[in-house]
Amino acid sequence: MNKADIGLIGLAVMGENLALNMASHGFAVAVYNRTGEKVDAFLSGRGAGKRILGCRSLEELCSSLDKPRKVFLMVKAGQPVDDYIEKLLGLLEPGDILIDGGNSHFPDTIRRAALAESRGLLYVGCGVSGGEEGALRGPSLMPGGSPGAWEKVKPILQSICAKVEDGSPCCDWVGENGAGHFVKMVHNGIEYGDMQLICEAYQLLRDGLGMSSGEMSRVFAAWNETELNSYLIGITRDILGFRDENGEATVEHILDRAGQKGTGKWTAIAALEEGVPLTMIGEAVFARCLSAQKEERVRASALFPREIPQWEGDRAVLIEKIRQALYASKIVSYAQGYMLMRSAAATYGWDLNYGGIALMWRGGCIIRSVFLGRIKEAFDRDPHLENLLLDDYFRAEIRKLLPAWREVAAWTLRSGIPAPAFTSALAWFDGYTTKSLPANLLQAQRDYFGAHTYERIDAPRGQAFHTDWTGHGGSTSAETYNA
Repeated sequence: MNKADIGLIGLAVMGENLALNMASHGFAVAVYNRTGEKVDAFLSGRGAGKRILGCRSLEELCSSLDKPRKVFLMVKAGQPVDDYIEKLLGLLEPGDILIDGGNSHFPDTIRRAALAESRGLLYVGCGVSGGEEGALRGPSLMPGGSPGAWEKVKPILQSICAKVEDGSPCCDWVGENGAGHFVKMVHNGIEYGDMQLICEAYQLLRDGLGMSSGEMSRVFAAWNETELNSYLIGITRDILGFRDENGEATVEHILDRAGQKGTGKWTAIAALEEGVPLTMIGEAVFARCLSAQKEERVRASALFPREIPQWEGDRAVLIEKIRQALYASKIVSYAQGYMLMRSAAATYGWDLNYGGIALMWRGGCIIRSVFLGRIKEAFDRDPHLENLLLDDYFRAEIRKLLPAWREVAAWTLRSGIPAPAFTSALAWFDGYTTKSLPANLLQAQRDYFGAHTYERIDAPRGQAFHTDWTGHGGSTSAETYNA
């Protein structure tokens, strides 16, 4: 092997599998890890006999690469990425390309892209989704950054990514600076929403209908043959059907305390900063936070005991209604995610291809599903679609699902089974489709105590008014009206 096509730094699970993926597609890969023992173990194990070159230093890695050199970072997000960039800036030349494939926060990617470009380098922040299996067999890739880098990294990235049925790659250019990592962040936020919705459906089946894990596994198997067909529904079927060496359902022995790495929280924070009502995904994040308060929840449950009434009607009918409520709430989750991307695109000047993003998520990633094909079709029909609910297909679907959705939400509230994602999704839908909200009163309250002014329905938009509500407040008002 002469020169390698690409260098990869970081041989944890994802890095190892991406290196093997690249090599299996005919690319020569130079690899480096902070601990040399990891390189040796990889080359003598899974990487043995493949077009993979082990390097013991960053200098050796950079000198082994064909120009323009491409260096793929698969290291822990945060300071380690900055540390490696600082070292690599002195080893690379103008025109070389740095690719960050970790879960970096998009503002960091914007900053790093500017730094690299100021030194004549090209920078790519590439969202990678699909976990261990995806990294090895074909992940969903969401690259963004320096536009000049795309044609140089495209052959590699589109070769190693997942493909949909017609062979289209689940990888395309997203946009400048932090666009790729922003889209990956939203993907992860939607992933939080999908997982919470599935968990709420599981609890409704378990606690509301008294179903066993085996019975629920069969329900999720059936659901996976419907519009809900997806990776997450599929693995839920498998998890619920799994038995340990004693023949017991493993899932029922797992502590109900969820972890999180922060990308869902970043999504919720970005929504607050953009002023986008990402309510369902926010509830999914808070549900994980609430689950972490296990000991406190146990104490509270003893103080507020309740009996969950068992469903006395036709179980099959309710199971179908739960499926419909899950599907309706899922549509809202994606609608909110796309609202956030649209707002951020305007803020940061990104020209996002929303149908293309749905295609990138069709395969390889954690939220991959048949449903995403419907989203791509919606944006094919109208690339400037403001909201998924305004598309003819999704409007018809929601109308069809709404009765069951309302009935399931009402049942959860009456029975005391927590379903924050189901109910917040419905509340958002009702708010989004309400012509007149009570914000007129809210704005009057703001004007009363803070002279924040208000607009009137019988005056041109943008014209501010202030009322002296008490008769002794004066005529001075705030200089700006923020809506």
